[in-house]
This record gives sequence, C-alpha cells and structure tokens, in this order.
Amino acid sequence: VQLQASGGGLVQPGGSLRLSCAASGFTFSSYVMGWFRQAPGKEREFVALINWSGGRTHYEDSVKGRFTISRDYARNTVYLRMNSLEPEDTAVYYCVAGSGWHTSPHEYDYWGQGTQVTVSS
Repeated sequence: VQLQASGGGLVQPGGSLRLSCAASGFTFSSYVMGWFRQAPGKEREFVALINWSGGRTHYEDSVKGRFTISRDYARNTVYLRMNSLEPEDTAVYYCVAGSGWHTSPHEYDYWGQGTQVTVSS
C-alpha cells in the first residue's frame, strides 16, 4: 500500500490550496479515505473523511464550509480542497486509507508521508 501526498506549501491567510493523495497497492474504491493533520506540539487530529462511494463525507467542525474532500476513481486519488485558510490550519497533513469510518488516527493502518501546509503573512 502506498499513499503519496502532495500539494502543500506556504499560503497567506484567506488563501487556498488543494492537497492530493495518490493511492496504489490496494482496491481504492473499497476503502474509506481521509485526511488528518498535526501541528507542532499538538496531537494528530481528524480533518475529513469520504466513504468508498464518495456519497458520504464528514468534517472536523473548524473546517466545515471551508474544506472539501473528494475522490477520483480513474486516478485513484483523494483530494482536499482548502479555502479561506487560517494560521490555525498550519500543520503537516496526512492522507489515510481504512476499512472503517473512524475519526481516531489510531484506527488507520495506512498513512501517507505528509505534506506541510503553512498559513502565514
């Protein structure tokens, strides 16, 4: 199983980024996909989930209305579109794949390598 995350960078407050996570080595359409993040000195936290069909999503309260998770079955890729970014969104973002619908990071065996998002003026 491989999850390759990309798309992070430095952006000003109010800006946007789109993270991508290319998946391989498993049946992409059978797995829940998600994003977690970890800020310096903090524990890893849930950001967003999308179910196997793409018909159900779930977001952490602070990102609702600003972030959108989606998946492309032709490219075996999951995306996280992030709008109206705030300094508090600064973190390393990780994509995950799992067989269940969980918001705890401890429930996921498959993790990408992480991509840094920095929101600063």
